[in-house]
Amino acid sequence: MKLGILLIALLLAACAPSQESDKLQVVATTGMVGDLAKNIGGEFVEVKALMGPGVDPHLYKASEGDVQTLSEADLIFYSGLHLEAKMGDVLEEMGERAVPVTRTLPREELLDFPPFENQYDPHVWFNVHYWRQAAQVVLDELVLRDPTHADSYRQNAETYFKQLDELDASVHSKAETLPPEQRILVTAHDAFRYFGREYGFQVIGLQGISTQAEAGTRDVQELVNFIVSKKIKAIFVESSVPERNLKAVQEASRAQGWDVQIGGQLYSDAMGDAGTFEGTYIGMVTANIDTIVGALGDENASG
Repeated sequence: MKLGILLIALLLAACAPSQESDKLQVVATTGMVGDLAKNIGGEFVEVKALMGPGVDPHLYKASEGDVQTLSEADLIFYSGLHLEAKMGDVLEEMGERAVPVTRTLPREELLDFPPFENQYDPHVWFNVHYWRQAAQVVLDELVLRDPTHADSYRQNAETYFKQLDELDASVHSKAETLPPEQRILVTAHDAFRYFGREYGFQVIGLQGISTQAEAGTRDVQELVNFIVSKKIKAIFVESSVPERNLKAVQEASRAQGWDVQIGGQLYSDAMGDAGTFEGTYIGMVTANIDTIVGALGDENASG
């Protein structure tokens, strides 16, 4: 988007009448970030997420309508770490109202983002402990912007922190039901490295960390060779990434005599449909670990 269009939108927003609602108007980029704001903000916050189910944040570009929505917000939460790379200029123009929820994560603990120097893998929400830290950022900002309702935000956060701690323990427990040699997770793109490091899985993505990276014939063949040699039971498609490349891997593996199954669909860069359990952060993580353990630990994984 050109800067001129952006500035016009900002000017229009500045001249527009104030929101009828007395709730704090919050805009989030991804569903996962929006879910943090909803859980902690509760009844005093109205949250709008720009990216819905199945939307790939690596490729998302802000429309003129999005810029208007961002301009009218009291507070903007985004994931950061270049996840929303194509929205970078727009978010920068929003100034201090735009807050990356990953800003307090220790950089020395973050995974690198090859082939780009000084950038990090942005998929930190797959380590529940890291997402708890992101929730703390949301709490701190809500209290700062709306101190009148600070006690409510803190109470909501304490409840949500407990739920996240229980989720983290549950994922660890379920992962440990698989023998170490079966904890090999093959997915459409390399979104699960933090998950793998925290919960004890070797993770291999056909595409790179960003879905902008296209998988070539050599990538497919190398992955097929690995699957066949390790006799991996199941590989996994993702809700926000086209299935065709993983289907090609499955067919090529079968051509080499190994019938690898599609173990199910994982939620990677987007949550499930609104109003469903998978349409929440806790739901997406729970669905993922159940799908992974069910497919890799069960001889009857379905394709």
